[in-house]
Parts: sequence; structure tokens; C-alpha cells
Amino acid sequence: MSLFYGFQSLVLTVLGVAALGCELFAFLDALRHPEAAYVAAGKRTRTFWLIVTGVALLFGIVTVFNIISLPGIIAFVAAAVYLADVRPALRHVRGIGSGQSRKW
Repeated sequence: MSLFYGFQSLVLTVLGVAALGCELFAFLDALRHPEAAYVAAGKRTRTFWLIVTGVALLFGIVTVFNIISLPGIIAFVAAAVYLADVRPALRHVRGIGSGQSRKW
């Protein structure tokens, strides 16, 4: 039984570190886009997303070894929303990765 709990602990730690990586990536990506890109993409302001992803990053740091806690889940969901919805819109508006030459 001890082996099972050790494996379970390892899996949760790996998931926590992976979630923390997503939260860090979301925060750094939110930092790199200018305010005008957020407005042009029709998304909330840069400040809003920096606060959301920053708080998610802080929660992720605190819950890295307890990812299935409510704050850990909320932090990951907030970062995932940014990465799945806002980031693609910002990249499209700025022409990043699509071969367009328009840059903000």
C-alpha cells in the first residue's frame, strides 16, 4: 500500500508542477502583449489579465504540492482560460505565427 501512496504522491506532484508551468507561461505571455492588442482582440484589458494570471501564479506556487485543492483548481482554470481563449486572439490580432506582417 505504501508503494501506491508514493506513486500517487509523485503523480500529484508532477501535475502540480505542470500546472505551475502553465500558470507561469500564461502570466509571462500576458506581460508580453501590449494593451492595444487586447483592445483590438475585443478582450478584457491587459491589467485585468495580468491580475488574473498573476493571482493564478501565486495560487499555483502555494498549491504546487496540493493541486487538487480548490485554489489550485481555480488557478489552473484561470490560466487555461487565458491560454485557450485570450492568447490565440492576441496572436491573431498581432499576426504572430500566421505569416502576417502586421505588428503592434
